[in-house]
Amino acid sequence: MGAVKNKRMPRAVREQQMLDAAVRTFGQRGYRAASMDEIADLAGVSKPLVYLYLNSKEDLFTACIRREAAALTAAVRAGVHPGLPADRQLWEGLRAFFTHTAQNPDGWAVLHLQARTHGEPFAAEVTAMREELVAFVTQLIAVAAREAHRDPSPAERAEHEVAGLAEALVGAAESLAAWANTTPGVSAKQAAATLMNFAWAGLGNLMDGRAWAPPKP
Repeated sequence: MGAVKNKRMPRAVREQQMLDAAVRTFGQRGYRAASMDEIADLAGVSKPLVYLYLNSKEDLFTACIRREAAALTAAVRAGVHPGLPADRQLWEGLRAFFTHTAQNPDGWAVLHLQARTHGEPFAAEVTAMREELVAFVTQLIAVAAREAHRDPSPAERAEHEVAGLAEALVGAAESLAAWANTTPGVSAKQAAATLMNFAWAGLGNLMDGRAWAPPKP
């Protein structure tokens, strides 16, 4: 049975309540299996009201993706303090990422599983979020390179290499979050430490000029 219906509830609050119910339903049941009746009942409103506010199941799902994506990127940005050393910035960013995905498993399921598997326009929404995270991590790596070389100018290594490292790090974080959320006993801090140990050992060597190189033919 859903929540008690409250006709006096402000529209903005009621809409967020609908989105909360929709994220929970989409995250646990999947986009196709989720029903508007179930979402309306869980939100404590009538199904016509859900359609009145959010137009269609597709529009409702898109609104869920946008809200969860904005919340995740905001959490990561808020977790990073520019005055900290580069490794601490990366650590705090990763910890904020894993903390948010652990505390919001249904939202993460919507972003990482549901939105990616049902085509456009849903996949494009997640791609935009991912590009923002990659750009943010790219900046962190560039800062680390400048600190390592004690040079205010951009690092000597090619820009595409830094971008590639950021892509790899974000991809690893996404996969690890999915694993951590389905593996009992893995905390957000443990997940962040796992990726930090994996990534920073390599990044630290790279920043110190000890990059691995493939063997010559």
